[in-house]
Amino acid sequence: MTNVVRVLGLSLGVVMLWACGGGSSDSDAGTPPDAGVSDAGTDGGSTVPDAGTQWDAVGALMEARVADAGLSVPGLGLAVYDAQDRKVYEHMVGDFAPDRRVAVASSSKMVAGAVLFEVIRQGHLTLDSTTGEVLGWTGDKANITLRHLLSFTSGMQNEHLCTLRADYTLADCVAIIATTPQVAPPGTRFDYGSTHLQVAARMAEVKTGKRWNDLFRETLAAPLGLPPEVTYFTAPRKAEGTSNPLIAGGLRTSMNEYAPLLALVFHRGSYAGLERGTPELFDAQTREPFPDVTIGNSPVKDLGRAYRYGLTAWLHCDTPADGCDIISSPGAFGWTPWMDREAGYYAVLGMQLDRSNEGVVGFSVDLSVELQPLIRAALGH
Repeated sequence: MTNVVRVLGLSLGVVMLWACGGGSSDSDAGTPPDAGVSDAGTDGGSTVPDAGTQWDAVGALMEARVADAGLSVPGLGLAVYDAQDRKVYEHMVGDFAPDRRVAVASSSKMVAGAVLFEVIRQGHLTLDSTTGEVLGWTGDKANITLRHLLSFTSGMQNEHLCTLRADYTLADCVAIIATTPQVAPPGTRFDYGSTHLQVAARMAEVKTGKRWNDLFRETLAAPLGLPPEVTYFTAPRKAEGTSNPLIAGGLRTSMNEYAPLLALVFHRGSYAGLERGTPELFDAQTREPFPDVTIGNSPVKDLGRAYRYGLTAWLHCDTPADGCDIISSPGAFGWTPWMDREAGYYAVLGMQLDRSNEGVVGFSVDLSVELQPLIRAALGH
């Protein structure tokens, strides 16, 4: 078992990296998430089917980890959905609630990937579209493809302060990023960070003629019935700035609102009567496109885990070049969504912890990993 005291003592540098901002059915899923079990109340209650079953072990682990962490983790919640999008388990600990809207930090990345997959399906871009073709970049930067950007292998510097400027537009920020020197040739180095998706989003804006948040609203939020407040911000904890949204970490949403976004990814773009992206793109998401890259900035490496990266998702298996059944997109404030297509479920571990507490991501990632075999057992796997 992970020593929570040790986890909460990890370096703040690891947390900053995550701030960039964590058996299925391929057929259309017609029932929105939450249909199976009613939501827990906002007073920290829980909904557990069949009390006394193996789900008890899931809740007990959550309670124990929060107790061990003390004031560093005032509350969190877990919701688990099966392949038919029934909420089969929900448990809240402390002050968290499933309808509480928070900043989800890097859990924004997987959602951004779904938007970009739809832009590709509509024919505006391909994974091989380059910054030279779309943005007019020159030199070695002109050879950066959308595939490089979605896998954080563009060779660009992984962070830039312009992504934090609410008084800029996304176009302004990307124009500044274009002037920065390369760290490595495209496709040779992995560096987790915000700049890659900022550029990818700008490519989508240029080709569609629409602002990023309009694309997100039109592509995912409105069709899934999400309110306008579920959107991308420059400063998501303050809900400020939408002209230069932080694509890699700016989404604000609740567990209930994130669930249909995760369901769409779980079902490879076919969900609730919607068709977004293509199954082939969502399959590509589960594979590491450049297996021989040098690993530069990697928060999971700093956490002692060997996960590799696909297209806007971490890959949890020993054969990432061939594809993984388990993928995730954890964020700096602890929010951690993942899916296990082999076991037939997806889950949201919701929380918004104080980033000044070192090791937030280590806590949430380790907890999600500890929960996975318990959830599989409760589901009969």
